Amino acid sequence: MTSDADQLAEAWATNCRINRLLLDTITDEGMDCTLSKRGGRGVAGEFAHVHNIRLAHLEKRAKHLAVGVPKLSPSDHPPKQELISALDASDPAIAELLLAVADAKPKHRGFRKGIFTTLSYFIAHEAHHRGRILLTLKVSGHTLDRNTQMAIWAWDQL
Repeated sequence: MTSDADQLAEAWATNCRINRLLLDTITDEGMDCTLSKRGGRGVAGEFAHVHNIRLAHLEKRAKHLAVGVPKLSPSDHPPKQELISALDASDPAIAELLLAVADAKPKHRGFRKGIFTTLSYFIAHEAHHRGRILLTLKVSGHTLDRNTQMAIWAWDQL
């Protein structure tokens, strides 16, 4: 049987693989899509926001894990490779935070309600923004192929 820490790490890693699958599948034209009429976030900005929220929590909950993790500007529509690099930096930093909080290590603060609430917050937040991304793509005429749409729900296969 796998430990709680292993299961926690795997849940986070699966969430990160879903983000990456989605990001890898979106075309350059899709990355530029937005539903905002006033300059709000588009697809690239949603990914940047997800990353920046991770960074904000790292800075608040374990400053040392934020070192070297770049901040992105959602309004600049960062290119895909910049988003990939940023997520590649924040994915393991959040994993380390989660595991340290689960292990009650000093200088690592989770949510007051515990590690599962902390993990749930991060995954729920990112799933919300994946939904916004999928809706933006659909309304903009850049719907992802059916296999990708289904793959993001195949947590046992990812």
